Amino acid sequence: MTSPVKVHELAKMIDHSLLHPTMTDSDMVQGCKVALEYDVASVCIKPYAVPLAVNILKHSNVLVGTVIGFPHGNSTLEIKVAETIQACKDGAVEIDMVVNIGKVLQEAWDYVEREIAAVCKATHENGGILKVIFENDHLPEAKYKIRLCEICSKLGVDFVKTSTGYGFVKGADGSYNYKGATPEDLELMRSHSDQKVQVKAAGGVRTLDDLLKVKALGVSRIGATATVAIIQEAKERFGDGADKGVVIEDSPSGY
Repeated sequence: MTSPVKVHELAKMIDHSLLHPTMTDSDMVQGCKVALEYDVASVCIKPYAVPLAVNILKHSNVLVGTVIGFPHGNSTLEIKVAETIQACKDGAVEIDMVVNIGKVLQEAWDYVEREIAAVCKATHENGGILKVIFENDHLPEAKYKIRLCEICSKLGVDFVKTSTGYGFVKGADGSYNYKGATPEDLELMRSHSDQKVQVKAAGGVRTLDDLLKVKALGVSRIGATATVAIIQEAKERFGDGADKGVVIEDSPSGY
């Protein structure tokens, strides 16, 4: 199967991530300028820096997003709602909220649903869209992800999202690693979510081929720090014709 792909459309799949704890204000300013230059979908920036991003991007088509309960999802429901309202007041229009992972694992679904519903309500009432982060590396069985997809579909969440990018799991040798967005999880999330709910892949999508492969699985957004490399590679591979629409082969799965 083939489909036309444009470089600009690929750029509009990218949420340029500016969340690393070591990033300074000057780093985030530079990151916003990169997002502006490449005309990506959004920046996803630290909560305190939302006004900074809004100021830099105010005359552009690049949206401003931020994170709630990040990265471990352990804040109280009330704090997550307060964070959401404050972020929207500061100018964020996209909210990426981490679920309470422990509650998911103990299958406290009433709590999980109440939390997502409250943050979704606060987001939508303040003109934003909500992306719910599952942190799949911490969810060892498909049943947890499936139930989260069902809850998010029921509540009218805008996106389900695989990972924070910081969900490291301790291995037997004591080292910490994470998989991020796997093809299996993306296929599961797309197949178990309402068609109105979009899927965002975050963690491990670092190259143009990675982006094209997750796109073929039904992903409409990715979280990325490798934005420049991805878009430069797209321009080099597809040339000027890509901006007019070129035809490439869709990848079935695996990356």
